[in-house]
Amino acid sequence: MHWWVQAYAKGWFPMAHPTHGGLDLWRSQSRALIPLDQDFRVPRSVRRSLGRDTFQLSLNRSFDAVLRGCAERPDTWISGELARIYRQLHRAGWAHSVEVWEGEELAAGLLAIGIGSCWIGESMMHHRDHAGNVMLVRLVEALRDSGYILFDVQLSNQHLERFGCREIGDPAYTALLRQARSRPTTLRLGESTVRCEGWMRE
Repeated sequence: MHWWVQAYAKGWFPMAHPTHGGLDLWRSQSRALIPLDQDFRVPRSVRRSLGRDTFQLSLNRSFDAVLRGCAERPDTWISGELARIYRQLHRAGWAHSVEVWEGEELAAGLLAIGIGSCWIGESMMHHRDHAGNVMLVRLVEALRDSGYILFDVQLSNQHLERFGCREIGDPAYTALLRQARSRPTTLRLGESTVRCEGWMRE
């Protein structure tokens, strides 16, 4: 498992190949980040959802359910092999899930890798309208309050751009990653905590 952590710590990420199904390591010339400073934006419609928020958030309460929700979509890139790797990384303390609950029902979730003060969002799922947006806002607040440097979402899209998601070039991303990956950090979200150990190896 250390091989996979080292790949993430150097800016690579795995994806199942769309043709042969095997795993490939990818590295983009630009990387999409959710800002953890004043550049993060909360759209007006999302503010209304936050105002009548009935959701509760947790960390690592239901990792397998979140993983299944992310993997069982028509457009998923998470193969069975990659799902097994995520489960192994979770048992080793590197892969995490964020859950959004409406009562006892799982409303949304995020699969992520945590290395030091770098939080890498791998995939997101939702079953309830607005639950994913509430999760993103509350997660950004928690990452900011916990001292994280980097919230990497790998690839941008129009939805994330509404929140201020921006792309930076690979040299700038690598510099941020080197700073973030070596600093152990504890994420606090609601009543849950997750310890993200640092990675010191080259």
